[in-house]
Amino acid sequence: MTPRHIVVAMNPRASFGKNEDAGHEVARLLASAGHDVIALREEDYRALENATRDALRPESVLVVVGGDGMVHLGVHLAREKNVPLGLVPAGTGNDLARHLGLPLGSISLATQHLLRALEGAPHRIDLGVATSLQGVEHPFACVFSAGFDALVNERANKLRFPRGRHRYTLALLIELAKLRPITYTLTIDGVEESGSYLLVAVANSQSFGGGMKVTPDASLVDGKLDVFTLDPLSRLAFLRIYPRVFKGLHVTDRRVHIRRATQVRVASEGIVAYADGERLEALPLEVSVEPSRLAVFA
Repeated sequence: MTPRHIVVAMNPRASFGKNEDAGHEVARLLASAGHDVIALREEDYRALENATRDALRPESVLVVVGGDGMVHLGVHLAREKNVPLGLVPAGTGNDLARHLGLPLGSISLATQHLLRALEGAPHRIDLGVATSLQGVEHPFACVFSAGFDALVNERANKLRFPRGRHRYTLALLIELAKLRPITYTLTIDGVEESGSYLLVAVANSQSFGGGMKVTPDASLVDGKLDVFTLDPLSRLAFLRIYPRVFKGLHVTDRRVHIRRATQVRVASEGIVAYADGERLEALPLEVSVEPSRLAVFA
């Protein structure tokens, strides 16, 4: 094995603090295997991003320990610094790790998986990029969302209580009570259309939200994005179709539409978009794919 220079960025609040020691365990195991390890832990997300950026060298491997929020940070910095990425899932969502087939629920097993991957060459996967009118780029690994799910995230971020997962449950109930279709203008590979939908998502991978297989046939290596739209539904119909998403069975419903594209412009009034669970900015945004852009040890 050739020792590698590894920067480990850890989220001490992963899984709402249940895995606060996971990052140090990963760093210890990597160092014990003979790698040159720098372990970084900051309570502030922005401070962690800056410290990680400063620590990365051209020959580095960036390893992120946490959930989808840490993956979002890792994807951004790996793309910016052109370094490969390694993942140890320790959060609540772990959607990219799930798609890549990484072990979930065991820091030790996930780290052993990473150590075996580090003995070879990284795989290359596609990235999505959401670009604002001002040219600001937001790379993402999994799903760009701009419908009901984005509204729930936005509501949850505004709530001051309760803490943890229950805050999202409350946000879901609040937005469900206000459920209404939203008018969008979508430009899919140059073809413009307008319509009213409950959900609009542009997916690079299969799932978001901790295993919701919104686009179950999406691929990380096909150079395409899956454009998902859900027609207007009553609250009762929405609640009936919602559980089917976790197994990808919702796609048989005639009100679900999935198309493949390489470039999608999403426009609507008053909607703030999210990607991989992280807040981006208000629509309109141009979403495109960068084929084979990210090197991943998995």
